[in-house]
Amino acid sequence: MSLSKSKSNTNANPSLVTDHSESEASPSAVEKHTDHMLTQASIQDPATSDEVDFVHDAVLLPETVAAVLGVKSLPTQKDESKPQKSLQVSGVYVDATFGRGGHSRLLLSQLADDARLIVFDKDPTAISVANALASEDKRIHVVHDSFATLTTSLAALGITQVDGLMADLGISSPQIDDGSRGFSFMRDGAVDMRMDTSRGQSVAEWLEYVDEETLANVLYEFGEERHSRRIARAIKQMESYDSTLALAEVIKVAHPNWQRGKHPATQSFQAMRIFINNELGDVDDFLAQSIPLLKAGGQLAVISFHSLEDRRIKQFLQRHSKGQYPEDENLPMPPKRPRYFSKPKRVGPSKAETSRNPRARSAWLRMATRTDSDYVIDNAP
Repeated sequence: MSLSKSKSNTNANPSLVTDHSESEASPSAVEKHTDHMLTQASIQDPATSDEVDFVHDAVLLPETVAAVLGVKSLPTQKDESKPQKSLQVSGVYVDATFGRGGHSRLLLSQLADDARLIVFDKDPTAISVANALASEDKRIHVVHDSFATLTTSLAALGITQVDGLMADLGISSPQIDDGSRGFSFMRDGAVDMRMDTSRGQSVAEWLEYVDEETLANVLYEFGEERHSRRIARAIKQMESYDSTLALAEVIKVAHPNWQRGKHPATQSFQAMRIFINNELGDVDDFLAQSIPLLKAGGQLAVISFHSLEDRRIKQFLQRHSKGQYPEDENLPMPPKRPRYFSKPKRVGPSKAETSRNPRARSAWLRMATRTDSDYVIDNAP
């Protein structure tokens, strides 16, 4: 069953999910790998957006940059008074989720003067930051769009293959902490939740017309919310959807029980955000495009923060590193599939990082090297 939103932003099919048990269900993987933007421990007391100090700590920073460059680690800097050590790597690289530029800045410090870095982001604020950096560093080109447009956007720049792709799928701290964006249930604001506020419909607009069953389906599939029917019923009884705090309170009252230390609106907010931004569909498109775009020996490095995304990345890399696909399992003579990636690796944050930045605790970095197998469109699942 799938409720992945189409690129045209159409309504989900209410008939796709019909069995939402609200009784003795076991804890889901999302409860173990909760989206880092929504955990109670990671969010401060309510505050207005003009009181927030927008600081974002890039997660798994040196590990990701080392992975996309294909090295075990970056040069160490024992004496900070001396110029920073650099690998001076040439080539074309992509940061598919620029955010506030933490990963891009560190990557740039290791690239040669003739290298190129293409950065993508949906968020207009992130694009402003990226444009400011691009004005200082001519190696950067900025694309204001989803990484799902990777192939066409790069082709427009005359780029058909790259040396490395990296993506941080987590929502950034500035987006969480700015109540006006609607991602947080700890700071009041409009129920928006769009990554790109310049286009598409907000969650509030969607909630006005979506039917109760479809809403329950979304909460169940994209948030793995066991009490989706009860919560959807309560949400559809609201008179308006102009306050994230009011929405969170309705969910809290409707929720019969929740995990200690975790806000009861966590999974519902996650589900609505993922759905309205077509996040899982974009991830699937991005991963599929990574195969023909990466050169032989090129590196793919992707950070995820919840199990829905991490599972997709894991299964994608497993399939394409083994050349084994589910559709071949029952064939008497399965075709020989190319192996597009080396054996994938997974890295989590250190204790030091999670102590310094609690929002990193659910992060996983998965990485793999593109093999020299020629890409065959007919063999792509």
